[in-house]
Amino acid sequence: MKFRTVVEPPEPMRGLEVPEAVVDALGAGKRPRVIITLNGHTWRSRVAIMRGRYLLGLSKANREAAGVEIGEEVEVGLEIDPEPPAVAEPEKLARALDADPAARAAYDRLSHSARRQHVHAIESAKRPETRARRIEQFLATLRDG
Repeated sequence: MKFRTVVEPPEPMRGLEVPEAVVDALGAGKRPRVIITLNGHTWRSRVAIMRGRYLLGLSKANREAAGVEIGEEVEVGLEIDPEPPAVAEPEKLARALDADPAARAAYDRLSHSARRQHVHAIESAKRPETRARRIEQFLATLRDG
């Protein structure tokens, strides 16, 4: 789906306003995960709602990669992102999950936010021994269901 909009200044947020009709036509709720294409440059994001408007954030890196300037009218391509967001598994967690098929299956059924929360709990440990203990506790929780 394509629409035209203006690259807005960074107050309160640099972005691209998305018409409500476009969000509705996507059919994935008010804050869908999307793939954005601007001047041939593509990135993944989520539609945000700010002050009653639908916006796509536009970082300086994406703005420069797309070759657009603040105040410029642009054509934006927008589609639903069919892939769930990825959570980077720490190497030791990935090895432990791969060695335990039941825990791996349970982990793969977790929501993105649950995976992210557990991975953060493991990675936030400062000592390797603490990380290892948290991995074992997490696997036991996964196996117990």
